[in-house]
Amino acid sequence: MFNTVEAGTIVGGPVNNDTVNMAQVQTSRKDGLQSSSTSRLRKGGTKHPFVRLSVPLVSGFCSVRHGLALILHLCNLSISTQQMNMSIALPVMVNNTALPSSPNASTERPPVDSQDNWNETLNESKAVAAVYDWSPEIQGVILSSLNYGSFLAPIPSSYMAEVFGTRYLSGTCMFITSVLALFTPLAADTGVTVLIVLRVIQGIVQVVLLTSQYSIWARWAPPQERSQLITIAVAGSVLGCFIIFLVGGYLCQTIGWPCVFYIFGGIGCVCSFLWFAVIYDDPVSHPFISTKEKEYIVCSLAQEGSPPGWSLPTKAMIKSLPLWSILIFYFSDYWHFFVLTSFLPTFITSVLQANIRDSGILSALPFASACICVVPGGLLADFLLSRKILRLNTIRKLFTAIGVLFPAVLFTSVYWVRSSFSTTIAFLTISSAIKSFAQSGALVNFVDIAPRYSALLRALSQIFSYLAGAISPTVNGFLMSQDPELGWRNVFLLSAAVGILGLIFYLIFGQAEVQDWAKCRHAPASERTE
Repeated sequence: MFNTVEAGTIVGGPVNNDTVNMAQVQTSRKDGLQSSSTSRLRKGGTKHPFVRLSVPLVSGFCSVRHGLALILHLCNLSISTQQMNMSIALPVMVNNTALPSSPNASTERPPVDSQDNWNETLNESKAVAAVYDWSPEIQGVILSSLNYGSFLAPIPSSYMAEVFGTRYLSGTCMFITSVLALFTPLAADTGVTVLIVLRVIQGIVQVVLLTSQYSIWARWAPPQERSQLITIAVAGSVLGCFIIFLVGGYLCQTIGWPCVFYIFGGIGCVCSFLWFAVIYDDPVSHPFISTKEKEYIVCSLAQEGSPPGWSLPTKAMIKSLPLWSILIFYFSDYWHFFVLTSFLPTFITSVLQANIRDSGILSALPFASACICVVPGGLLADFLLSRKILRLNTIRKLFTAIGVLFPAVLFTSVYWVRSSFSTTIAFLTISSAIKSFAQSGALVNFVDIAPRYSALLRALSQIFSYLAGAISPTVNGFLMSQDPELGWRNVFLLSAAVGILGLIFYLIFGQAEVQDWAKCRHAPASERTE
């Protein structure tokens, strides 16, 4: 099967991309007709504003680009576990973490072991690892220290990816954050100040990694496969949340809390080695990619222009409502995410009356459902696009609406069905599964509107997500402290309201076409085709 790709002028100017030229030189030796066409493309000019290339369509999960998505999946899984391992280990690390009870208690008890067995196991774990006398205020600082540098790192990291290359920058960051995870128990023994400094550095390194990796897809992901490739990579973060919730508490109780840092830090080191072995900045430089796949990727991306370098249309970006719709939606979506990660274990423990061990397992179920559904959602979005059933703009908005409206109804209903343990867990699990559809909607939309600036836009979106992470737990904690009886109801209603407001703004102003300010304009005005 062949895929026809048009490569030519962008906003009146001919294509001038070094990566495209290199791929065409390499592939011209095998196909004389293709060589003739690509030579005209390299010359550019006004005589041949468009060249039509018939390229073999290389599809399937055995391709190199899907291998890259899998490695990114594993790296994101490792980063996610490293981000949340302190939340799991901290209750065992300290000796003053009694959980408050709540009047909103479930009348249906979960099938759990007795609290006496839990206390006995916890005492055994205390004999294995050190226990620290940290106040609740110090514990809060330790947990939040991972985000102290998050606001500073995203923007510089997008430029660093262009200067040093994504392969070396992200791979090095993957190794550094994993080594820091291995040294976390030693830092805790040394002193709380050393531990906080280590986590601040680790948080900055993780933000650089999570931001810079998106520049890979500007060079590797054909437009019709972006949803599935990015969702495969992003699913690792959701799966990491599920795994750390599922096994973290058990490991802390049976082996000791340091093993959580040693195991997942070691996994991160292995992922960093895989990164350097498999990941390359572009298809042209990859030593194992086939000629057909290289040709298909490069020609598919030919219309979108070259990477931006240091040029940045700041004023146009500030005025871009489609960009603002994505950023605002990121804020609203991550508001809900931080409600889950910050308060779901507490809700299950205090309202549903589960012990800490079972609370971790039950808290993992929503993330498991999201992990299962996020990749099929991306495949469905690409299917609708490739078969031309729906336009890309319609797909992004439809998936975003599904991922907000239905979960908002289910999540809000949790307060009124809390007397039934099984119904509450079912609503939380189903809402997270449906919410994963937004990953194929607005959350990946920045790659559509400005593929040349994908790493930078990912950095901006991270700033808005971290802003939600700074505000959401504080506001929701205040709501629960003001009214213990109705606090959870207010938390659920506010989360749904913020999500719907973000959705409305995105549905009005969101777009999926490459914006004018993101297109390549490097041809002189006298050579541009009218």
